[in-house]
Amino acid sequence: MITMIYPGTFDPITNGHLDIINRAAALFPKLIVAVAASPSKKPMFSLAQRLEMVQAATANLTNVEVIAFDGLLAHLILAKNIQGIIRGARTSSDFDYELQLAHLNRLLTNGVESLFFPPSEKWSYVSSTMVREILLHKGDIQKLVPASVFAKISQLA
Repeated sequence: MITMIYPGTFDPITNGHLDIINRAAALFPKLIVAVAASPSKKPMFSLAQRLEMVQAATANLTNVEVIAFDGLLAHLILAKNIQGIIRGARTSSDFDYELQLAHLNRLLTNGVESLFFPPSEKWSYVSSTMVREILLHKGDIQKLVPASVFAKISQLA
């Protein structure tokens, strides 16, 4: 069975992320959504909170498994015998960065390929960074994140 992985910090998971998860889950028998600890990014939400938000947002997808990880993605890929990496790329600068990561991951995993998903037009402008910025300024993020995530963030506020 082909197993793909969609890694990210998901700080927080957005409707754009969820769109990519839904599209990838429709194409592959198993998708692992891997929530990265990413301490160097200084996430707004703890790893446990982000993991819970992603699990809630994907609860209806039977072929999606949500896990947390720390360290190199390549190590996780090799440990779980994953066949491919799903990545989103909204802009040309995103693509340039993701292309470098794809080359490195291919080298570190002995050939695992990355597949790039462009955003759906509806969510092409949404990023976790923008959602966090709106949150910091007490703005309304309800239309930018899954309902379960909005509920969780509202409880934390």
